[in-house]
Amino acid sequence: MGQAAGLERLYVDFDSFFATAEQHLRPELRERPVGVISIDSPHTGLIAASREAKRLGIKRSFWVREARRVCPSIVLVPARHDAYVRLHGDIVKAVNSVIPLLAVRSIDEMVCALSPGDQTHPEAVGRAVKASIARHVGAVLTCSVGIAPTELLAKIAAEMEKPDGLVVIRPEDLPGPLLRLTLTDVPGIARGNAARLRRAGVTDMAGFWSLAPKQARAIWGSIEGERMWAELHGYAVERPATGRVMFGHGRVLPQAWRRLDRAYACARYLAVKAARRMRCAGLAARALAAWLTDKRGAGWFGEERFAPAWDDRSILMSLGRLFGQAGREGSIGCRSVHVMLHDLVPLDAGQRDLFDVASVFETRRRWERLSVLRDLLHARYGRDVLSLGPSSEPPGGYAGAKIAFNRIPEERDF
Repeated sequence: MGQAAGLERLYVDFDSFFATAEQHLRPELRERPVGVISIDSPHTGLIAASREAKRLGIKRSFWVREARRVCPSIVLVPARHDAYVRLHGDIVKAVNSVIPLLAVRSIDEMVCALSPGDQTHPEAVGRAVKASIARHVGAVLTCSVGIAPTELLAKIAAEMEKPDGLVVIRPEDLPGPLLRLTLTDVPGIARGNAARLRRAGVTDMAGFWSLAPKQARAIWGSIEGERMWAELHGYAVERPATGRVMFGHGRVLPQAWRRLDRAYACARYLAVKAARRMRCAGLAARALAAWLTDKRGAGWFGEERFAPAWDDRSILMSLGRLFGQAGREGSIGCRSVHVMLHDLVPLDAGQRDLFDVASVFETRRRWERLSVLRDLLHARYGRDVLSLGPSSEPPGGYAGAKIAFNRIPEERDF
């Protein structure tokens, strides 16, 4: 950890990205209130709202009926994650043409490194990034830019004048701009950490700023508290790289599918997609979890562990056993279904369980080769042309790979 030399980081944060992406791709939606939903169903919630919708008071977490009550003319569109990923690729190229991209933090956030030369005219660099996106991608996709000594400060700066803002926080400005924030305005201080701070007598940013680094560490109960203190004070912090820990999919089920047999059909569809993504990443799983939830969020959970596996047959057989267990356990709510492959290890085509007999080993290898063939056909034709048993995509729109907060699918995932 060392003192940052100056304005070393530029943070790009897009405004209402999914909704403005739809307005960019569909000109007839521009200047209209738009909400993006996960599936085409009246029983789901908004995952994004356009600026026009936000001005009417509609928020990202609104249920469809709530959004329509506030604005009967709102246009609701199912998310198209594959289109957003392609758009993200164009944006990365546009930003990279102006300033080196250091890291992508999410589908709509990225951080760049400013050279010593760039640091002499940071506002001009920020304007150049915005102009490049408008020129090479489109003017509808506006972003807010923050420039500061550290990534955390730059991210905070990008949030200060949304939408379409440009804010520079210089080392000599600190802590001034931070003092008007609440504790939970700072990325990384959620309600839990805010409660810990209050118990320690820290109720505002001035109090947090005046802590000693070791005090912040003690309040958090981990090194993350000290790291956050350091970044807010303008110190560069190195964080260890983290690896992938799971592959999974979930789906809110349409009303007609809220029975165990239909939930199982959907789970098979989702498990095959998760397995394909896992193979593409060169990994195998040693555990499969599946769970169902009802309208109250309660439900059923099951998990099975096994020798490292990556072929569709092994994973679907495990899933079948789990749902057999669910059926034996009786009445279960089926509002949503989720599957997750975890406890990941590197995929090794020569891997063999110590207790496998030769015939079992060779049978498994044949199923693994068939799974690879399915992946090749999917990559070539862009859809599933071969399935292992019945494959039922639930109605309601998009059911492919989805963009998560810290994960952007690759095009081959769709």
